[in-house]
Amino acid sequence: MTYDPAGVSRASHDLLVAIGEDPAREGLVGTPERMARAWQQMCSGLTEDPCEHLRTQFRAGTDELVLVRDIPFHSVCEHHLLPFFGRAHVGYIPRGGVVVGLSKLARVVEGYARRPQVQERLTAQVADAIDQVLAPQGVIVVIEAEHLCMSMRGVSKPGSSTVTSALRGIMSDGATRAEMMALVLSGSR
Repeated sequence: MTYDPAGVSRASHDLLVAIGEDPAREGLVGTPERMARAWQQMCSGLTEDPCEHLRTQFRAGTDELVLVRDIPFHSVCEHHLLPFFGRAHVGYIPRGGVVVGLSKLARVVEGYARRPQVQERLTAQVADAIDQVLAPQGVIVVIEAEHLCMSMRGVSKPGSSTVTSALRGIMSDGATRAEMMALVLSGSR
């Protein structure tokens, strides 16, 4: 499928009418087109393979933990089409000293976040991509996020945080898991 900006604009116009608004009133003129541009950006991950960011590798000569904490991201809940946002913490233990540039980990998070998504799947997709492409000894991904579908509607609990984790390889061992979770969450905001 390809992105259809005219279709998104028409749907946005129809949504405004359906909720009782007048798309021609001052303040809403041009909103359907702005929504089309916004949705194109928010869903840009649908047209990329985030694994591609991990294909450029180099030897660092170490098999010690590589951890990038507090990677900000925004996504859209596929159940309500409302945003959720937060921070991802991504780490891995290389095998044979093979690593990727640190920014590549953030790009993988971004690639999977920029599509209609659930946090649980996002967490697993990032971990699986790193595990499959780099074949490290272990991977840890922890995501902390606020969901506007919980903050603005339904239970209406703004500020609540959802934490998900995915561990692969040696990170799944009980003691290692506890140590990694403590390390990842110790610097969280």
